[in-house]
Order: sequence, then structure tokens, then C-alpha cells
Amino acid sequence: MYKDQQLYVAHSAEGPIYIIGKMANRHGLIAGATGTGKTVTLQVLAETFSQAGVPCFMADMKGDLSGISQTGGLSKFIEKRCAEWGMDTTTLKFEGCPVRFYDVYGEQGHPMRTTIEKMGPVLLARLMDLNETQTGVLTLTFRIAKDENLPLIDMKDLRLMLDYVAKNAKKYETTYGNVSSASVGAIQRALLALAEQGGEKFFGEPSFDIFDLLQTESGRGVMNILAADKLMLQPKLYSTFLMWLLTEIYDKMPEIGDMELPKMVFFFDEAHMLFKDTSKALIDKIEQIVRLIRSKGIGVYFISQSPSDLPETILGQCGNRVQHALRAFTPKDQAAVKAAAQTFRPNPAFETEREILELGTGEALVSFLDEKGAPSVVQKAKILFPLSQIGAITAEQRSAINSSSRISGKYETVVDRESAFEQIVKQREAAEKQAAEAKAKEAEEKEAARKAKEEERQSAKKSSRSSAKKSIFASVIGTAVTYFAKTVATQLARNLTKKSKRK
Repeated sequence: MYKDQQLYVAHSAEGPIYIIGKMANRHGLIAGATGTGKTVTLQVLAETFSQAGVPCFMADMKGDLSGISQTGGLSKFIEKRCAEWGMDTTTLKFEGCPVRFYDVYGEQGHPMRTTIEKMGPVLLARLMDLNETQTGVLTLTFRIAKDENLPLIDMKDLRLMLDYVAKNAKKYETTYGNVSSASVGAIQRALLALAEQGGEKFFGEPSFDIFDLLQTESGRGVMNILAADKLMLQPKLYSTFLMWLLTEIYDKMPEIGDMELPKMVFFFDEAHMLFKDTSKALIDKIEQIVRLIRSKGIGVYFISQSPSDLPETILGQCGNRVQHALRAFTPKDQAAVKAAAQTFRPNPAFETEREILELGTGEALVSFLDEKGAPSVVQKAKILFPLSQIGAITAEQRSAINSSSRISGKYETVVDRESAFEQIVKQREAAEKQAAEAKAKEAEEKEAARKAKEEERQSAKKSSRSSAKKSIFASVIGTAVTYFAKTVATQLARNLTKKSKRK
């Protein structure tokens, strides 16, 4: 509840508890066992930020957060709380928040997409669970695509790019390094698995513009709610998507330092998914972004069952804490409770570790940063009630909100512009055409040579026949002349003999 220019979110025996606006970008943690009130606490905080004009982003695991879009109402529980805290129920203004629904799969809200090249090889390698060698080949492929101006937009671009690099491995060997065909094959199989998880819908254009998250309506911050009930079934895709979104915000937002109120607040539910099976290098990257993004005016609040779900380097960045009850059924649970208690600044009025075990639903141990940025003494408090509806809305209500959204139609239609896939196909078609033309030309030259040789052979054959004819003719003439000469000589001899006898 935004009251008297303050973020009023809880009430203790000593009175109201506020989050100081200029410290809200110092991040926070909402922790507690299942059923202790984490979701309602998240809704109260988000609703309060919205009333103050601060837009928020939150992942909705069960659909419960969608109720923040609808007007709440007075109940006996709220009447009891108001009487307990000295609040006048007639002054309560029940109302919903301006909401935009998003969905990676494009089913329950506006689609949220990014391109392969914007996701980058590091996050993509994590998403596909690649080993070091395969990650190296993927990174190499991204570099070649960039150097040769082959945009990697969707999954078909990356598939063909990998094939292109593998088939031209020798060409790139001396410049980029060796390309293992086995690694390329492994990446292709991982891409196939990713496509079955819905990756085909996540990668593409139009790519999501993060500035669409930084909107207000009628002075109230827009609540950007990601439908994550289906997405959370693919933990790698869910966590990688959130890391990409946080990185995108960090890269594009300008430095603004501490403000009276944050520029935007992120709520990451099921935060343990962000860090499960994550390499140290990537955790270091997340820690760096979380640490630095507050200078961009962005607050990040993690929601998880236990503080131990977060790496210590991340936990140390969470200055605003709300700890609901934890259960200690096993030695491991008991250790988690003790660790959670040790993260608070002790209050001499009670034993923190015991209180964590005895908190009721809606109760919490609260510690927010003071004006100087130091954690306040932990207090036992009850979280305020939301002024919007608690629980999910109907499909019809969701559809109406999606249709009336200011960005309705902006991301719904997929755009498939010319990218690596089309350019490589064109190159191959041009190469095939050139090869076909060269082959046809070679065939023509061979045919011309064959014809010339045939003509030469025919000419030689004809010449040979002509010579033979001339030889036969000459032989016949010679024979005839010889015979004639012999005949004439014989006849002359006879005539001479006859004359001689007469004498």
C-alpha cells in the first residue's frame, strides 16, 4: 500500500513497516515454506510499487498473480487486520493494477521472443547443457556468422550455420580453430531437444523490446506478468530466459544511480532454478549483473523456499528481506533454518531461529534497509493484505486484457526476414548453379572436341578413300597402257616379220 509517499508493506507490534523508496533497488528476498504466504507477499509488494508508479515484472507459476489485475474486496480477515492495526476500512481503495500478460509460448499473453544472436553462445550453451568443447564450437560458429554477416535469428539459422561451418571446416581451421564434426552433431541433437521444449517459439522476430516493460498507465506502474505454469516444466529454458531478460535490461538501461523510487522491480519466483546446475562462471556473471544493475535503477527480488537456495554472493546483495516460516523435519532443514536466522540482524526481543519455526501464515520476519543502506533490526510482522483480487482470473478476463493492451498485435505475428538460413541457401544455390554451368560448359567442350575429332577422323577417312581410288585408277591406267604398249609392239613385230618374208 502506497501511503503518504511511503511503501507500506507490513505491520508489527511497534507499527507500520515501510520499504524506503531509494533503497528498494538494493534488491530483496522473499523466502518461506510452501503455503506460508510468499505469493501474497509478492502481490502486496508489487501492488505497492504499482501504486507508486513503478512498473514490475513477475513470473506467475500457478496463475495466482493474475488476480492483481482485478479489484479486491473487503473480507472478515481484512476487517480483523484493520481493527488490529487501527485502520479505517472506509478509507481503503480496492482496485486492480494495470496489467500486461506475456507468454513465451504465445498462448496466455503477448509472445516474448529473442533472437539466437541476442541470446548469445554462453546462455545458449547452458540452455542446451553443452560441455566445454561443444561450447567452444558454438562460440566459434557465432563468431564466423558475425564476421561473414550471417544473422542468426531463429533455430533454423543456427542449424544451417552449424552445417555450413562443419562442411567448410578446413577453410576456417587456421583462423578460428578446429571444428569437430562430433561436437557439431551433439549440438544439433541438443537443438532438436530444445525445439521439442518450445525453443522454436522463443527464438525469432519481432524480438522483445525490454522498454515495453517500463510503462505506466494513469500514473500507476504496469504489472508485467509472465505466464510460467508451462515454462517452469522446462527449468533450463525458464532460468535461461530470466537470465537473458536481466542481462538485456542491464545492457540497455542507462546509468541513473539511486532514485527516490526504482525505475523498475523484478520478482523472480522459484529462484533456485536460476542457479541449479549452473557453472561458477555463469553464477559469477549473474552476481555481477545483480550487483551492478541497481545503478540502472532496477531492483531484483528473489522468491524461494530458503535463503540457502541462493549462492552466498547473490544472497549478500539482497538487503530487503521477508522471511516466512520454515519447517525443520530433517537435520538439513534445521541447518537451513539456522542459516536463515543468521542472515538477519538480531533483535534482543526474541530468538530469530525459534520464531522462523513458529510463524503463522501471513506472518514473517522482516528486515529492510534503513536510510543509510544498513539492514534494520529484524522484526516480527504481519504482511499487509492486497487491495486487488487474490487468486487467478478467468480465461475470458485474461483474453479481454490481452486484447485491450497497448501493445496488442506488436509481437503476435512472426517475421521471418532474410538471415543466415536464406543467405546460406542462396550461396549454395549459386554454387550449385555455377557448378552446373561449369559442368554443362565442360560437357559442351567435350562434345565440341569429340565432334572436331570425329570430323577429323571422317576427313582423314575420306582422304584415304580418295587416295585409294586414285591409286586404283592409276594402277588400271598403268595396266591398260602397258597392255596397249605390249599389244602395239607385238603387232609391229608381226608386221616387220611379214615384210621380211616377202622380200
